[in-house]
Amino acid sequence: MTIQQLNYKHKELAEGRWGKFSLAEQMGNIGSEISRTISWKKKENTKLSSEAFERALELSDLTIGDPKNIKRLKEICRMREALVDYFMYNNEYGSSDENWMKYFDFFAFEARAGK
Repeated sequence: MTIQQLNYKHKELAEGRWGKFSLAEQMGNIGSEISRTISWKKKENTKLSSEAFERALELSDLTIGDPKNIKRLKEICRMREALVDYFMYNNEYGSSDENWMKYFDFFAFEARAGK
């Protein structure tokens, strides 16, 4: 299947631009979508929360598929798994909104420091 056949929300990123970002920038962008997911969830807007979460998963998948991230693949895949567990299932990992924000804040800080 080609990128054109898939229904990406971030088509331009999926077509290669995502790979130009550092891992910290990629994770920071995922964190922005997770922040939106949490914010809309707190406002009880399940539609917008779900849409933000779908975008976060899409960006996670693009990050997993980025060859430069091969050495961090285990962590990135586990992060995706834990996000799905927290937002869609029974939260077996014991995550919280605060934990996720702290996790992703580190990457946002790192991305800004690297500029």
